[in-house]
Amino acid sequence: MIKMDCALIYTLISVFLVSIISLIGILLFLRRNLLNRILFYMVSFAAGSMLGAAFFDLLPETLENGFNDAIPFFIFAGILSFFVLEKFLHWHHHHSEGQETHAFTYLNLIGDGIHNFFDGAIIAVSFAQSTSLGVVATIAIIAHEIPQEISDFAVLIYGGFTKAKALLYNFLTALTAFAGALVAYFYSATVEKFSIYFLAIAIGHFIYIAGTDLIPEIHKEKSLKKSFYQLVFLILGALTIWGLGRIFEGH
Repeated sequence: MIKMDCALIYTLISVFLVSIISLIGILLFLRRNLLNRILFYMVSFAAGSMLGAAFFDLLPETLENGFNDAIPFFIFAGILSFFVLEKFLHWHHHHSEGQETHAFTYLNLIGDGIHNFFDGAIIAVSFAQSTSLGVVATIAIIAHEIPQEISDFAVLIYGGFTKAKALLYNFLTALTAFAGALVAYFYSATVEKFSIYFLAIAIGHFIYIAGTDLIPEIHKEKSLKKSFYQLVFLILGALTIWGLGRIFEGH
């Protein structure tokens, strides 16, 4: 464990960096060609970093801290919880067709807020364990947030928001990550007692996002050359997380 005051500082800095990513929607109106190139590589890199964080850092941490028969159930709970959230969002969107689009737009914001809350909690719990875990969890979340926030911004514009309002609301939902981080920090005694289970849920969270949101997007690419580049960046994302974990190991 690292000192909790340092863990709080690292956590708040990391959550701030993750929250700033919500403003990346500005790029949609700057250089679209550049944006498309970034997304092409970032989706693959994000998938690799999510899987790398799950299997190279979070899972080994649970093994070192008393892996038990309950851990697989908490990993499954992490996967299932985000499945339920996304299923509800898609169901509501389907049943809102023909109605005012804003209904789904605001629900999307609520979903993002909940998602970001858990991201903040995951970062806090990871830093409470070690700097290494905190750094790799933050990098994995940032890598995923870039394509995710661009997509969210586009949904808000489609729902009738102005560019300024979309940026503001997207940023406000991103700030719920601070709430998640602070709850995890100030209830650190409880969190520390069950940290291994929070890490297990985080494993499920990362596997679900990589497996259901990111990798299916990669599969849409049919070009053999571009698919090879995607494979390279997926592996690069996983290796980056593995390398960072080794660099900060023991801190």
